[in-house]
Amino acid sequence: MDKLLLIDDEADVQYSFRRIFDSPGLELHTASSGEEGLRLIPKVRPDLVITDVRMAGINGLETLRRIRQADPKLPVILMTAYGTTQTAIEAMKLGAFDYLLKPFDVPRLKQLVADALKASHDMRQTVALAPQLEQQDYDLGVIGRSQPMQAVFKLVGQVAQTDATVLITGESGTGKELVARAIYHNSRRCQQPFVAINCAAIPENLLESELFGHEKGSFTGATQQRIGKFEQCHGGTLFLDEIGDMTPATQTKILRVLQNGTFERVGGNAPIRADVRVIAATNKPLEEAVANRQFREDLFYRLNVVRIQMPPLRERRDDVRLLVDYFLRKLGGGTPRTIAASALAALEAYHWPGNVRELENIVRRATVVAKGPAILPSDLPPEFTSTPRAQAAAATTHAEDPSAPAAAPAAAPASPASAAPPTPAPATPQGSTPATMPELAQALFRHARSDPKLRILPAVERELIIQALRETSGNQVQAAKLLGITRATLRKRVEKFGIRRELSVA
Repeated sequence: MDKLLLIDDEADVQYSFRRIFDSPGLELHTASSGEEGLRLIPKVRPDLVITDVRMAGINGLETLRRIRQADPKLPVILMTAYGTTQTAIEAMKLGAFDYLLKPFDVPRLKQLVADALKASHDMRQTVALAPQLEQQDYDLGVIGRSQPMQAVFKLVGQVAQTDATVLITGESGTGKELVARAIYHNSRRCQQPFVAINCAAIPENLLESELFGHEKGSFTGATQQRIGKFEQCHGGTLFLDEIGDMTPATQTKILRVLQNGTFERVGGNAPIRADVRVIAATNKPLEEAVANRQFREDLFYRLNVVRIQMPPLRERRDDVRLLVDYFLRKLGGGTPRTIAASALAALEAYHWPGNVRELENIVRRATVVAKGPAILPSDLPPEFTSTPRAQAAAATTHAEDPSAPAAAPAAAPASPASAAPPTPAPATPQGSTPATMPELAQALFRHARSDPKLRILPAVERELIIQALRETSGNQVQAAKLLGITRATLRKRVEKFGIRRELSVA
């Protein structure tokens, strides 16, 4: 039963609340002052506090401040008949769940109370992200325990101690520069300069000068000699980001540097030698650019000595929890230190077109709008919780990941022998199918009640895997993508549920 504590010195307001919230599922307690309310909280242990702002003795803002100090997870709604912009701002700065003006709209009040109670429950069922990384991982910011990232780390370790040119490819936001820095930090050049330059961010008429420098008077505006990036990082490492945007003329000069280590400044004739290790990156398919004669083929082969392909975040969902942990630590300060299981499930189910950079921005946003110490689904943008896939992930809360905290004690069977047989499709009225996730859940519960021995989560998980494999004609890569899990996780599930022994793909 939910418990609501109302702190208000007006008897009429207390009477109204008793009538509005006369429900068997809600227990209402009242206090006539802030002092009385603070004394009641340890005894009643409410799930939500609603307090007036203007009261004799301790006012609502001070009451809110003391509640937050004692229990940051307890939502507090403030209400007043004397609403001002400054009061609202101060209330939200202190961590109020919301702010309500008198006279209040009853449907709006009921919805606000329902939202706050749900937030209260979510905050008390959080996933505490324990440190799972070494300190150097946090220092470098290269995070990942998934199989695709482990492959990246192996390559980094192999090429770091050499001077081989490295080409890092992958979608925007996957962390290409971070991997370049990891190579640098683990190389014998780590005590020498590391210079990064974004080739797409500099106008093409200035890029050549930026890279190689120029002589005084070599072009209009060249009032003095300029030293370029290659000279600046002599003995060190030069990271050329978005190298696919270079002009043909600049590509030719880059090729010469890679071939014999020399170049000339713009407007100069004297060759300059530079001992520079080049690491390049691009989010463009350079093979296509070569085929379309937009990128020099000989330069491509010079750059593509060792290639590191960065996996998109949607192909390494196992790393989302680690990345969230990292970003929460990175933000520091008074930000939330935990995340609700349902919010984490929604993040893991998302398709992440912006990859890790998008995840960082979402975590940053969530820490700004969160009203408590935990990030809740309501703190995420609507697209994270409105899709059927996100709703399914939030409902099962990591049923597909054995290492994740389960949302229910019986989230997975202990062994293949205990796995439930595939469940038939839930019974629904003829000619109809469940339209929403809650309707589907209710249909499954009806089916489970008819079979007391059925363990619903393992049975549903098993059937989803079978249907995904049939849908993709047994292609495990496509089936894993369809289910929103990694191929390695899918293989473990196939073995655990003994699906290989009976699955017949048409």
